[in-house]
Amino acid sequence: MMRKTLLAAALLTTTLAAHAEYKCDVTPRDDVILSPQTVQVTGENGNLVITPDGNLTFNGKAYTLSAAQREQAKDYQAALRSSLPWIDEGARARVEKGRAALDKIVASEVGESSNMRSRLTKLDAQLKAQMNRIIEHRADGLTFHYKAIDQVRADGQQLVNQAMGGILQDSINEMGAKAVLKGGGNPLQGVLGSLGGLQTAIQNEWKSQEKDFQQFGKEVCRRVVTLEESRRTLVGGLK
Repeated sequence: MMRKTLLAAALLTTTLAAHAEYKCDVTPRDDVILSPQTVQVTGENGNLVITPDGNLTFNGKAYTLSAAQREQAKDYQAALRSSLPWIDEGARARVEKGRAALDKIVASEVGESSNMRSRLTKLDAQLKAQMNRIIEHRADGLTFHYKAIDQVRADGQQLVNQAMGGILQDSINEMGAKAVLKGGGNPLQGVLGSLGGLQTAIQNEWKSQEKDFQQFGKEVCRRVVTLEESRRTLVGGLK
């Protein structure tokens, strides 16, 4: 269950299309570059640049827009300015919530000095660094890199798998040492019992967070679909 929890956190926060088990109908095919002066959407669908007041260029050509088109352009760039930070902040908050919950469980079930806690802290930093490859934080704004999604998903899974090996070894070593110090009975049975308690605690925590993971993923997908529909409508109306 620890592996499932960590994998869900890693995959959720690095796909933008949501939960590891939730498939979105739209796959992003454009980078989005937010700055105070412009919003740029560039990639497989062309190069669209919009200012906050609705001025627009597409593939290097400036367009004279009708009043309705200008409002569409203003609304679209405003939606991007709202949605991208919301996705980024929500994903990071859920990674942090997962780390804090697992850390609390390890401290309670294994001990405050457990090396597993430092491994979780390291993994948390690594996953957030991976997230920055997709939604990059710049001094003047954010950039979404759509081509990074698949690679970050694979790298995030590898990081979790590597961390799990160390966490599992630490849990066996640390619980084994505690069982030996306690004495009496079969130390192996003590280790297995402690591991069972740890698994149960993690399983219960995952159940409490799973619905939120899924709801966040669905909302991300809904926003991505709406943004893509807005882009198509806006670009399709240009003459």
